[in-house]
Amino acid sequence: MAGPHPAVAAIRLAVRAALAGLPPGDVVLAACSGGADSLALAAALAFEGPRLGLRPGGVTIDHGLQPGSAEQAGRVTGVLAGLGLDPVHAVRVTVARPGGAGGYPGPEAAARAARYAALDEIAPAPAAILLGHTLDDQAETVLLGLARGSGARALAGMAPVSGRYRRPLLGVRRAQTRAACAALRLTPWEDPHNSDPGYARVRVRRVLLPALEEQLGPGVAEALARTAGQLRADADALDELAAAAGRRIADGQPGLPAGALAAQPPAVRSRLLRAAALAAGAPAGALSHQHVTQMEALVTGWHGQRGVDLPGRIRCQRRYDRLIFAAGPRTRAPGAIGELSGRD
Repeated sequence: MAGPHPAVAAIRLAVRAALAGLPPGDVVLAACSGGADSLALAAALAFEGPRLGLRPGGVTIDHGLQPGSAEQAGRVTGVLAGLGLDPVHAVRVTVARPGGAGGYPGPEAAARAARYAALDEIAPAPAAILLGHTLDDQAETVLLGLARGSGARALAGMAPVSGRYRRPLLGVRRAQTRAACAALRLTPWEDPHNSDPGYARVRVRRVLLPALEEQLGPGVAEALARTAGQLRADADALDELAAAAGRRIADGQPGLPAGALAAQPPAVRSRLLRAAALAAGAPAGALSHQHVTQMEALVTGWHGQRGVDLPGRIRCQRRYDRLIFAAGPRTRAPGAIGELSGRD
């Protein structure tokens, strides 16, 4: 008897590895838009989950950004249930206006923030949520980071595991997910946003990466993904150093001591400032390198300047040789500065 199609087998193997170590009986959800990547992921979870004693389920997020989005969410839940996934969730979210109170720079960041917020609130909480990002997505993320002048953390791309989020397909090409759907007779949904050149990621996908492969030869996407992995190891090490520094300078008082911050290496200091801003309530997707640079100026270039306005209506000010983060009319401590954020 012939085995599964090679693409189906590759995706099942990747999902099986991602599920390793989860106790039998745990609920694991596949986040599925209905596109080829997440649909192939959901099918693999439906196959592998029961064999590992897990309860495989699915979730789809309706961003409400397109006409008929509710109907599309209903179609996806029907497909997920047809694969044998249970429980199946459909969650409607409201996407913040870019540049509004959340400070998100564009619709993609705002939609991403709304999506993860909804996934975080699913009850009862699943043991793991699988995301369908592929090697191609990772390569696009690195190229976008390079174009925007991002730092090592952004260039490190997406993590295979981040809390309960797992990305089994980071070693799988997008062509494989399409082949797997075809072999399983699943019809993916083609999101119109994925062909809209108004989005930078679409231009990277359809123009820039093909041009690089034409000029440099095949293997560019794989090379970019390898670069992300190498930079992630470096960024993780710097995060650990910054977390240790945060614990050393914590003194139980609101804010951060400017003198202790000034004594840190720049790479450590920038991470401490970013962590403090996030802990104060600044949205991660809207907090930029420019914001961190402006906060650093309060430490290393202090001459009595006004504070820094951060996304999420947070304000960072220097008072009595301390950096204070204020939310609205109240001033509050930034929280546990040893707990860094920024990993996907």
